[in-house]
Amino acid sequence: MVTETEPRRPPAPSPAERAKTIASRDCPALLLPALEDAPGEARRIVPVLHHVHDSGSVTVLLPDDHPIGSATQAADSGELAMMVELTDQAPVELREPIRGLLWVTGWLRPLSAEGARARAVSIARTRPDPRLLDLGHGLSMFRLAPVSFVLADAEGTHSISPPGFGAAKADPFCHDETRWLRHLEHAHADVVTQLARHLPEELRRGRIRPLGLDRHGLRLRVECAEGDHDVRLAFSRAVDSPPQLGLELRKLVGCPFVSRH
Repeated sequence: MVTETEPRRPPAPSPAERAKTIASRDCPALLLPALEDAPGEARRIVPVLHHVHDSGSVTVLLPDDHPIGSATQAADSGELAMMVELTDQAPVELREPIRGLLWVTGWLRPLSAEGARARAVSIARTRPDPRLLDLGHGLSMFRLAPVSFVLADAEGTHSISPPGFGAAKADPFCHDETRWLRHLEHAHADVVTQLARHLPEELRRGRIRPLGLDRHGLRLRVECAEGDHDVRLAFSRAVDSPPQLGLELRKLVGCPFVSRH
């Protein structure tokens, strides 16, 4: 007896890896209340700076006189249930630019002057940012201890535990993806056109745009009159270096001088 099976999905990074990749980028962030009864002034805060650590804890800088400071002091536990929302945006201008959302929910509390200075030094080692110099000079530092992570993107919606997030690795190309895809869009439109041969016939008439790149493949956005469609083109194997990536991209384009073996 023959049974029907669903088409095999192209390989993709795990939800925890995708979440770690978004957190590793300098994505737009909002600080939001996690509870319905949160004070009104705590809604939709844009931090002066935010930084997601490998463990999943989030550091935020806010003005000294921001109401969230007095709200944490007034709380019985000295902390508030808050959520950080990170928006993963496409590197090229699209009709629908948001690729995914990551929500980090946890407990927000202010750091002592000593603890804030130590954390600022730790952040500066990997992410020098002049805004860190304003700590103690108009800005205060808060730490959000994570309780849960939720990722929503083209692959679906996934809940991720703090240990799972902490153990995950960001994509090796996450910091270069924006520059590479913008270069592909503006300097190599012919290459994007050649990739259309991998698309279903009904999508080849749409406008094909580079949407994403990771160690498992290239993602394209096809903008059609009736709507947008995202397609993942899988590499023949997972890659972790620019030379390997270049080889896999040449294979997708159909370069005749690249061996398929």
